[in-house]
Formats: sequence, structure tokens, C-alpha cells
Amino acid sequence: MLFVFGFYWIREYDCRFPDAADEDEHQEQDKELGRPGIVVSNHVSYVDILYHMSSSFPSFVAKRSVARLPMVGLISKCLGCIFVQRESKTSDFKGVSGAVTERIQRAHRQKNSPMMLLFPEGTTTNGDYLLPFKTGAFLAKAPVKPVILRYPYKRFSPAWDSMSGARHVFLLLCQFVNYLEVVHLPVYYPSEQEKEDPRLYANNVRKLMAVEGNLILSDLGLAEKRVYHAALNGNSLPRALHQKDD
Repeated sequence: MLFVFGFYWIREYDCRFPDAADEDEHQEQDKELGRPGIVVSNHVSYVDILYHMSSSFPSFVAKRSVARLPMVGLISKCLGCIFVQRESKTSDFKGVSGAVTERIQRAHRQKNSPMMLLFPEGTTTNGDYLLPFKTGAFLAKAPVKPVILRYPYKRFSPAWDSMSGARHVFLLLCQFVNYLEVVHLPVYYPSEQEKEDPRLYANNVRKLMAVEGNLILSDLGLAEKRVYHAALNGNSLPRALHQKDD
């Protein structure tokens, strides 16, 4: 599917072992502290999912609508993904959060268990910014593997941030060659203070990813994005603000 979308070459940069001496040290640390239970990544496009699926076969949390997508929906079900209704007030948030935490802890303890994948921003950006992280990925107190995705382009951006999905897919297919760069950061092992404070843990990982990925930290989030989309679509501002409150 990546090949069909024009991603013929994907450049990957592994920053986990800067030199040979550090490699042995990191391997010993991995054995002592355990493997990461989750991959955390910035979210730019639906292509992010395709890359991570082909790279590490993780389970992930997605909107229920993803389950109905051709091919991607079938693969996500096979990977044991957790589907949620993001806009629903009646969704069992604690149940979803507990299931995610249990999956992360299991992957951390068991070598053969698939890791979870979460986009802690909760929505896509244009690729230049990093939105505030939600704490769901950090409640398990397990190490995380940060990954940064970048999409260099000259004409049409693979970032999905403002137009309909069908139109974006069509225009992306019209661009015969697309580029993706992936930066694998060192596994982040939380301190005792970070384990007790998931928000601190999330903020520290976010700052690290912003520095290493040359990304701009933004205080805006999903609520503001909904207001922006409502304005683009000509919806009334009160309705957009109502969605923001949700």
C-alpha cells in the first residue's frame, strides 16, 4: 500500500545507538529495565498507520470508523486494535484506558506480545508542529519508544489536516513520488517521578521529540482543530464551540 501511494524509498535514521560504546550500555539497560511497551509517534497522515503496520505490527487505538476502511480495517482487527467512539459522551473511557494500560504492561513484560502504538497528540497536524500529549500512553509507567515521522514535499503535502479523506487520497495518488523520513529515538525510560506523574512523563517525551525532530511546540489541540474545520466548512461558530466543550 505504501508503494501504491508512491513511497518507494523510506529513509530511516536510528538514533538509539550513537556509537559502539553506547550500544553495549543500552543493551544492558534494555535487559535490566525491559523492552518498551509502546511506540509513541507524531501524527501527520493516515500514511503513518501504514508505515507503523509494516514496521512493527503494533496494536493501536483508533476511531471506530477505521474498522470499516478497506484493507486497513481488516488488518487493524487482525492486530487486535482497540476501537473507540471519540465523539461519544457515553463511551467507557475508563474501560478503554484500562485496556490500553493492560496491553502496554503486557508488551513491556512479555517479549512476544505486540507493542501498542499511540499518537498522543490525538489528531493530525501539518507536520511542523507537535500538539500537547494526552497521558493515556504514559499511565502504564512502562518505557516508550519515540518515533518521529517527516514528509518532505514540494507540491502536495501528504499531511492530512484540512480536507476530506477521499479528496486527499486522490490528490496524493496523483503525486507519483512521495517521501517519508523516520527518526527512531532512544527508548525513553521514565524516572520514579515520571512514573508517579503521567503528565510530567508525557511532557518530557514531547519536549524530547520536538527537539530531535525540529518540531514547534503548540498549545492548540483537537478542540481548536474542530473550530478551525467548522470555520472552513462554513458552520456556525456556536456549534463549533459546543464541539470544543465536548
